[in-house]
Amino acid sequence: MTLPRMKLTDPKALRGYAHPLRMTLIGLLRQQGPMTATRAAEQLGESVASCSFHLRQLAKYGLAERAPGADARERPWRATARSTSWDDDSDDAQMRAATDELNAAQLALYTRQAEEFLARRADEPTSWRAVTGFSDQSLYLTADELAELKERVGALFATYDDRVTDPSQRPAGWRRVSMIQLAVLSPPSFGDTPAVSDDAATESGEAR
Repeated sequence: MTLPRMKLTDPKALRGYAHPLRMTLIGLLRQQGPMTATRAAEQLGESVASCSFHLRQLAKYGLAERAPGADARERPWRATARSTSWDDDSDDAQMRAATDELNAAQLALYTRQAEEFLARRADEPTSWRAVTGFSDQSLYLTADELAELKERVGALFATYDDRVTDPSQRPAGWRRVSMIQLAVLSPPSFGDTPAVSDDAATESGEAR
C-alpha cells in the first residue's frame, strides 16, 4: 500500500509532532513498516512506556494508527503517511510560533543524526566516506529563484521515489542515505547589500 503525503495545517498538530522521539518513531515506522512499541523501544534504545506514550500522541494527531497484529496480544503501530510537510509562510501568530517550534525540533533531530554519523564514520568503507559529509555554498538569489531551485532539487530526488515504496528497485550495494536540506539566509552585511541603480538611488533620495 502506497501511503499518501500529509501536510500539517493545525497549530496543535504541529506542536504535537514537534518532539524528536515522535519524529524518530514516525521515521522508523515509515522505513521498517508496522511494529509494536516494544519493538520500537528495542530499536531506539528507549523505554517501552515512553514509545507507547509518544505513539499514542502521534495517533491523536493522525500521524500513526493501529495496524493488524499477528495475534490478539500483538498491537503494532503504522504510519499514516509517507512524508509530513508544513508551510512556513503563514502570517498567523499561532501558526508561526508552532512552525518555529517544529522546525527547531527538526533541526535538533538532524543535528543528532549528523553527530551519530560522525561518531561512526571512521568505521565506514572508504567508498562511502568519500561521498558523505557536509558542505555549504553561498548563492545570491531572489526568493523566486530559490523556490525554483528547491523545485528542481525536489524533482531530482523524486527520480528515486520508487525505491522507497518498492525494495525490489534498490540496486545491489544500496544504503539508506539521509539528504538534509537547509536553506537559510545569511545576516545582512556590507558585501551582501543588493545593488541599486543610480537612477533608483536618486529617486529615493539616498546616496550609496
